[in-house]
Amino acid sequence: MQRHFEEELEKLKEKLVLMGELVEGMIAKATLAVNQQDPSTKESLYQQEERVNLIQIEIDELGISLIALQQPAATDLRFITSAMKINNDLERMADQAVNISQHIVQATEIFPQEIFNMLDMISQKAQAMVKDSLKAFLKKDLALAQTVLKRDDEVDDLKDNICLWLISYMKENPEKIAGSIDLLIVSRNLERIADHATNIAEDVIYMVAGKDIRHHILEKQ
Repeated sequence: MQRHFEEELEKLKEKLVLMGELVEGMIAKATLAVNQQDPSTKESLYQQEERVNLIQIEIDELGISLIALQQPAATDLRFITSAMKINNDLERMADQAVNISQHIVQATEIFPQEIFNMLDMISQKAQAMVKDSLKAFLKKDLALAQTVLKRDDEVDDLKDNICLWLISYMKENPEKIAGSIDLLIVSRNLERIADHATNIAEDVIYMVAGKDIRHHILEKQ
């Protein structure tokens, strides 16, 4: 019975890793499509989102089964419930990657490369936060989870800088307002992806230390 339980826990981990890899790839693909002003990737992102949705259901069903049938001890219970919450955050990230692809500026609109460089920077940071938050979960690495929380401020600052840049750009180029708003929405979605990575890091802290910090300010070390 114990061996079966451990095998099911390992299966849960594997499904989360697969889902995380899919979501990371979706974020990277969506950002590249924005930078290249290429809407052709939308369909493949929709297909990947459908796959993520199926895995989300599988993870939830597996988690519920483990809790209902195995009656896990406190430590394992925290792991399972954290995995199910992380599952939800990953699914939301996939949705946001699709949202990004829906706001690709028409290739006929010319924007300075500077704004696409800024969007790529925030995307890279968000992707790194996703990767590290999942690594912290799998390795039960409290210190790594805390670094993810601290990096959220960097992403927020980048998003604010992008907003200021685009607002200034719109004032000088009113004919580019529609495209600028699309890019504002892209930056907001990338910032939300980082927020979900932060949620995962908070779940890691709860899982490892039994401490719920969701409504507390992380003390800067």
